[in-house]
Amino acid sequence: MNRNASAIWKGTLHEGEGTLTTESGVLSETQYSYRTRFAEGIGTNPDELIAASLGGCFSMALSNELGLSGFHPKSIETTATTTLEDLAAGWTLTHVQLDVRANVPDASQARFMDAALAAKANCPIARLLKTNISMTASLAL
Repeated sequence: MNRNASAIWKGTLHEGEGTLTTESGVLSETQYSYRTRFAEGIGTNPDELIAASLGGCFSMALSNELGLSGFHPKSIETTATTTLEDLAAGWTLTHVQLDVRANVPDASQARFMDAALAAKANCPIARLLKTNISMTASLAL
């Protein structure tokens, strides 16, 4: 299964701007820019999209892990916070903090934590963030 999204950027880093579009159409020419990433601006940025992807993926993985243990969650609320730092090597996402609250009838804290740790280990987005990415590139002449 493949999913895709496209990014178009026009201009320099500081003055330019771009749009993001997803195959599903949920994002359709959604704007992003230097201002939306490093200051205040209208639009999104790659860092919050990574946070949203990880938060959504983790919530689904946790629901699955709880189900495998015989629990039926009523709700799972995950906030993922990315930390972007200006290091010697350049701007780097250095950390993602997951904060999770769930309503899971009959689950003990210990069983919930076991499921949460398993979800963190098994979430495809979390695994991706630890792997290499392949690329092809061509220059339009």
